[in-house]
Formats: sequence, C-alpha cells, structure tokens
Amino acid sequence: MFLAKVIGHVVATKKDDKMKGRKLLILRPQLVDPEDPTKFRDGSNTVVAVDGLGAGKGEMVLFVQGSSARATEGMKPLPVDCAVVGIVDTVDVLGKQTYKAK
Repeated sequence: MFLAKVIGHVVATKKDDKMKGRKLLILRPQLVDPEDPTKFRDGSNTVVAVDGLGAGKGEMVLFVQGSSARATEGMKPLPVDCAVVGIVDTVDVLGKQTYKAK
C-alpha cells in the first residue's frame, strides 16, 4: 500500500465496457521527507486509480497496484492496475501527527 494525495480526476467517455461508471482519480504519491521525517514530500510521478470509495480532490488516500488492485472488492473482472483502498483520517510519523483530514 502507498499514500497519495488526490490531485484531480480523469473523464473518459470511451473506455472498456467493464469500466463504465467507474470513477478515475489522479494521485500524487506522498513520501516521508528524509530531511524532516515528520513531513511529507510529493513523489515525482502520478498514477491514475479506480476509486470505489468516493475520495475527492485534496484528500489523502491509500492505494494499491498490480494484482492487489484487482483483489479489492468488485475489481477482479476489471482491467485495473491501481485502486484506492482507503481514505486517510490521520497519519502519525515518529509520534507526530503529519496529516489530519479536514
């Protein structure tokens, strides 16, 4: 599992029939900052993930990739490689709260 911030969404009117009605989010992975482990820094990449939980822009989420994405509820028959599996409430690193949902 990985942490990421939702930075946007994707709309695709033409797609595999199995993907119709599925919400697609653009995620920016979050890394613990090696300079200050109580803070996060943005990862250098972005990923598109299928979201079945209703996450929104600016929220921190947990996501999985590969076969783990297809193992999540309702994803097995879908051609997915990345799925949101949790919406984060808080994150503590080294005893300090580094993220709290609004």
